[in-house]
Order: sequence, then structure tokens, then C-alpha cells
Amino acid sequence: MITVTLYSREDCHLCDEAKEALLTLQEQVPHRLVEVDIDGDRKLRDAFGDTIPVIEAGPYQLKAPFNSTDIEITLRAAAQREHELENLEQASYPVDKTGVVSWTRSDSFSSWLSRHYVMLLNLLVIIYLGLPILAPALMAAGYTTPAATIYRLYGFVCHQFAFRSWFLFGGQAAYPRQAVVFDGGLSYGQATGLDESDQFGARQFLGNPVVGYKVALCQRDVAIYGGILLFGLVFSLTGRRIKSLPWYWWVVVGIIPIAMDGLSQLLSQPPLAFFPYRESTPFLRTLTGLAFGFTTAWFGYPLVEETMADMRRYLDGKRQRARIG
Repeated sequence: MITVTLYSREDCHLCDEAKEALLTLQEQVPHRLVEVDIDGDRKLRDAFGDTIPVIEAGPYQLKAPFNSTDIEITLRAAAQREHELENLEQASYPVDKTGVVSWTRSDSFSSWLSRHYVMLLNLLVIIYLGLPILAPALMAAGYTTPAATIYRLYGFVCHQFAFRSWFLFGGQAAYPRQAVVFDGGLSYGQATGLDESDQFGARQFLGNPVVGYKVALCQRDVAIYGGILLFGLVFSLTGRRIKSLPWYWWVVVGIIPIAMDGLSQLLSQPPLAFFPYRESTPFLRTLTGLAFGFTTAWFGYPLVEETMADMRRYLDGKRQRARIG
């Protein structure tokens, strides 16, 4: 039987309606109802605020407003998930020739991975984001061969236009096109003497001791992976307890702004030029990239955690039945 938690407060008619709906659904979807008054806990009060009533059933959460149909769908989903997990626990584990449940190296690795996958993902993002930042440092130190290798490798996944990249060890952090150059700063063309419309040249230009050396990922990509890393660290430090961001907030906050910024720029410049010319700014690329990366990780990491939690539950049950030296 599933456990359903109803977060409510006194003198809340919506909370009373939600409780009545849950009690009505007892026969269709048997469950144990636990009611929690959020006013008795400051953390709950801060977390839910004016969104109560809130219903939690397994990994699923409903926030007001909702109706009885929404509640029933959530309860049935939680009950189905609980049933599947129970069947998984009762499954016939592989046994050796003595009839004992076998625990393999693969099981040990899977168990480790289910508990440390966030650390592994964060490490991979740190490496992926760190190498492009290392490239200009290597260039400044005179290690041009390994730096060129990094630029070449990341050139397969990023346009690396110098006028849309960050620069290190030079006079400015960025050298945008003249159309968006900031007060007192040099544009890409002024700083390098290169044609701002020459995208191939902007891709090939790595920098020099005067202007500095560009990061091997563009400003937007740096922000995207920085946002993913930021959420990954927060998710890890909070014990992987953060719920998945609703998909519509992911679309509104993460996808739409970056799409508008990128597409409006693309469609306004040759060879398309459907609209008046527009070049995005380093600030907008960073803001939209950071929002996209952070919300994408917020949407995806908690969903991965649900799968990993199921894996841990299965493997813990298997471990208890196995002889492990």
C-alpha cells in the first residue's frame, strides 16, 4: 500500500477538499494518508508557501490547483510504480550452482554507480568545461601544440567564432562585433584588424599576446555547461532530494529564451537575413545559456535519480540475499 502525504494548514478549504477527495479514493486506490500541517515547520512553510495543498505519493507531487482526476491519476501512477518495485524485489535473482544468490562485480559497480553517479557527472562536466579554459592558458604559457589539439577537438562541437568567445590574458574579456561593442571597448575588428563578416577567419583566430587567447568554447556553450555543473553541485550537496523541474518551466525559462536569442540572430544575418540585422551580446548569450543549462539539469537529473533509486532498491535486496565476502 502506498503512503500519500497531504501538506495542508488550518482554515484551508482547498486542503479540506483535497483530503475529502483522497478519502473518497481509498477504495479505488488503497493508500495510507498522512496529513502534515506546514505551519508547524518553518522549512515546509518556506518550501510550499501559498501553493498548498500539496500531495506527495512516491516520487510524484501535486501542487494546487488540481482536481480529483489529477489526484486519481497521481495515486494510480504511484501505486503502479510501487507494484512494479515489489515485483522487482521478489524477482528470482541469479543463483550459483550451490543455489545461493550470486553477487557479481557488475552488481558492485552498478551499486557504486547508483550512489555516486552525480559525482561522476559533475567530474565529466568539469573536465569538459575545464579543457577549453585550459587552452588559452597553455597558449599564454607557450605550449601551443597541446592548446591547438584542444581547439581542434572542440572545433567539432562548437563554432568557436572569436567575436562570440571569451578571452583570457588580454586587454578585454570579450571582443564582440562592432554592432554590440560596449562603451570604451574595442570591437573584434578593431582589436584584430580582421573582417568581422569573415566567419572562417573568426573561427581560425586563436588570439595573440595583446588581445589574449580565446576559450575553446563559445560564450553560450561555456554558460550552458556552467549551468549544468552549477545545478549538479547543488543537487549533490542537497542529497539529491530536489524534485524535477516541471517540463513547462523548462520550456519557458530554459528553452524559449535561448531559442529566441539564437534564432533571431541567425535569421537576421547572411545568408538568411530575413529580419533587420541583430547580433546578440555576451551578456545575453551567457544569461540564456546559463538558464538553459541549469534548467535542463534541473529537469533531467532528478529523473535519473528516480531510476538510480530503483536500482539501489533492487541491488540492496539482492545484496541481502547474497553471500558477500
